[in-house]
Amino acid sequence: QVQLVESGGGLVQPGGSLTLSCTTSGVTFDDYTIGWFRQAPGKERDGLSCIHRTGYTYYEDFVKGRFTISRDNAKKTVYLQMNSLKPEDTAIYYCAAVLNGICGRYYYTPFVIDGSWGQGTQVTVSS
Repeated sequence: QVQLVESGGGLVQPGGSLTLSCTTSGVTFDDYTIGWFRQAPGKERDGLSCIHRTGYTYYEDFVKGRFTISRDNAKKTVYLQMNSLKPEDTAIYYCAAVLNGICGRYYYTPFVIDGSWGQGTQVTVSS
């Protein structure tokens, strides 16, 4: 079973940047589609982006142009580079993995049904 650990969260000022990491273990990383999600207090969990094992990427409209997802198969790690952060980006950020999962418009539900999830990392955007 895949294990995922997020890191890189913290406190950042509006307009600042952070890079989150999602490190996996226990599986053949290359076979997994990885997604990033977030959940703010009192709100539902939102999908942000995913990266297919082929390297294909997908972004939700509200992060497109600000967030960049990438993967390093040798390190079994996926990154989420976040720029121009806003207070409304404050949330717990999670990564998840789905074996041979899709990455595109309908990626969210398979992650909810079949995904393995990390424990999350807190991102706070505040002055």
